[in-house]
Amino acid sequence: MQNKKIFRVQGMHCASCAILVEKELRRTKGVLKAEVNYGSETASLELAEGENYDSAMHAVEKIGYSLAPGPSEDHSMHLNPNLPPNQKLTELKDLKNKTLAILPLVGISIAIMTWEIFGNMGKLPIPSETWMEFFHHLLPIMATYSLFVPGWIYLLGLWRFLKTGRANMDTLIGLGTSVAFIFSFIVSAFENDLKNYLGDYTYYDITIVVIGFITLGKYLEARAKFKTSDAIQKLLNMQAKTATVLRDQKEIEIGVEQVVIGDIILVKPGGRIPVDGIVSSGSSFVDESMITGEPLPSEKREGDQVSAGTLNTSGAFYFRASKVGADTLLAHIIKMVEGAQGSKAPIQALADKISGFFVPTVLILSFLTLGIWIIVGSSYLGFSTALSYGLLSFVGILVIACPCALGLATPTAIMVGIGKGAKEGILVKDAATLEKLQEVDTIVMDKTGTLTNGRPELVYFQETTGESPDRLLAILAGLEKKSEHPIARAILEKAEAKNLDLPDFENFEALQGLGVKGTLHGEEYFAGSLKLGESLGLQNALAKLSPNLQAGQTPIILATKDHLLAVASVADSIKPETVETIKQLHKLGIRLVMLTGDRLEAARHIANQIGIDEVIAEVLPQNKLEKIKSLQQEGRIVAMVGDGINDAPALAQADVGIAMSTGTDVAIESAGLTILHGDLSKLVKAIRLSKLTMRGIRQNLFWAFIYNIIGIPIAGGALFPLTGWLLSPIFAGLAMAMSSVSVVSNSLRLKTKKI
Repeated sequence: MQNKKIFRVQGMHCASCAILVEKELRRTKGVLKAEVNYGSETASLELAEGENYDSAMHAVEKIGYSLAPGPSEDHSMHLNPNLPPNQKLTELKDLKNKTLAILPLVGISIAIMTWEIFGNMGKLPIPSETWMEFFHHLLPIMATYSLFVPGWIYLLGLWRFLKTGRANMDTLIGLGTSVAFIFSFIVSAFENDLKNYLGDYTYYDITIVVIGFITLGKYLEARAKFKTSDAIQKLLNMQAKTATVLRDQKEIEIGVEQVVIGDIILVKPGGRIPVDGIVSSGSSFVDESMITGEPLPSEKREGDQVSAGTLNTSGAFYFRASKVGADTLLAHIIKMVEGAQGSKAPIQALADKISGFFVPTVLILSFLTLGIWIIVGSSYLGFSTALSYGLLSFVGILVIACPCALGLATPTAIMVGIGKGAKEGILVKDAATLEKLQEVDTIVMDKTGTLTNGRPELVYFQETTGESPDRLLAILAGLEKKSEHPIARAILEKAEAKNLDLPDFENFEALQGLGVKGTLHGEEYFAGSLKLGESLGLQNALAKLSPNLQAGQTPIILATKDHLLAVASVADSIKPETVETIKQLHKLGIRLVMLTGDRLEAARHIANQIGIDEVIAEVLPQNKLEKIKSLQQEGRIVAMVGDGINDAPALAQADVGIAMSTGTDVAIESAGLTILHGDLSKLVKAIRLSKLTMRGIRQNLFWAFIYNIIGIPIAGGALFPLTGWLLSPIFAGLAMAMSSVSVVSNSLRLKTKKI
């Protein structure tokens, strides 16, 4: 037995933090699998039988982080209306305060630096001795505050590296700004003794401005990243806080967590439905847009299902609670979206691999660059200047070589994409499914319940004697109302829709394999199959009707002993959105296959109507799996669309399993992707969503790679021999901060895209 659990990781500040925590967890005894996602700041752990999480938590604490219970594991979070203050908002506020505190210091430092530069160029008056002395004392004070207050997390990263040998991005920033600060402090403290060796230039401004820009970048990144997961927050906000229930014939208001299965609950106009249930009396229109993506409210009558979190827009009604707490559809959706947003797409493996060895490589490269500047540069520039330029390059490389943009490229886009899908009623189980969906070139669809409504409907009715069609339909329905056959229910539904009064028959009798008969006002009536008509000797009348009976439809006759009165046809009708969806899928270049257990003739009839490319009929559920394998062996990337339960083996075998669901928890768990309320048109939206998300990820990865490939050599001084130009660590810090912000902002653009 394996234990799987999701934790929140506290203390992570960058993508390399996630790599560090993941490596440490994978080294921990008893941990079979560990996956840390910086985008959602979660860790998914799988432990061997008999192991507990104490050793994993201790291992993470040892390197300066901590694990807290994840909300997906604490289902009460989704049910308790009195949620605690959002921890992420608190962290965001703290980061904002630090940013507001350090930005004035950044402004003063830049002003001083600009005055000095332009003064030496003759563009501004050179600062007086008094001002220079003032700056000489002011800058160290500001640098000390910057390094030890907003920059404290980077010093902790440096201390962690010295203590454990585990380096991350905090280590690079901490080392770079500390070296600049310590060098400047030594020059200030011993300026008379070391002036000839180290020069008299200090780098306090670099410490202040670099930490300032990075803090600003972290704040903007955190604020943007917070928006990538707002789908969860919106789902949480849908929860009703109270419910009005009938107890001892009285209506009382209780907390939603006190509702139990079987309670009769009153929902008034404008109220949110507190739990899942079935309407017991009354009717209304319910806005289910946050669950299904449908803009128009859905009519709810007696016997219809209602879901927690949906909004009652008009009339009042009562319903009986069928699922409460963590078992409601809303709780399942929240859990699924959270799990998917925290999962990793296969494309992220490359970024993780690079980030894993990136930090140690940068450390080596920065010291190597410093050594080259001192050894080679001293011959041409003198030791003091070479050391000064070497320190600038050393700090510049450490600051600019941030793998954060690389680490954010995939998870932020995945979080936005999955959140957008959830709003449209498209539930993605994990990031790998979203990535694979864009590659699909063949979609295999079950017929019943996927392409069709999945229930028989009366699609044709024709009288043959000139009598009133409504009277004959009422007679037919009256005969069938005692039957439990699905065909009988289809006829009854049609009669009820027309508000017909159904007669009561005497001497009712079921005719095995043929139909039913009964007596009305002394006349004997028969209803049933064509074989029943033949047994009554009505072959000639039936022969005239055969051209009107279409393939795939089940004919029913109404007759007396001597006359054929009417003929009807019952069929599983095609969903209204099916034909247009098939057209859109063909435009995307996808081959469509119908895989059904129905008769070949009936399947082909449906396929011809909607434009399916290939029909595989009369297939038993256990054989569907082999058909999927066969298509995959042809080199096709296959998505299987089914009901999520009967087609489970085929759904699991397909590259992407898609459940057309009415919102049951079983269907949600059975496939990689679930389309709520069985709306086939959302399949096209799901594929477009996959393509848009993956395009965003590729854009993010491209810019993150290019940024580091170009930035590191420039920061190291590669352009200096040709142009005499050296990148200041100040600009390196600004560029590094903006790279992360740009990646998150590009991911957020997905929210504005129409699918």
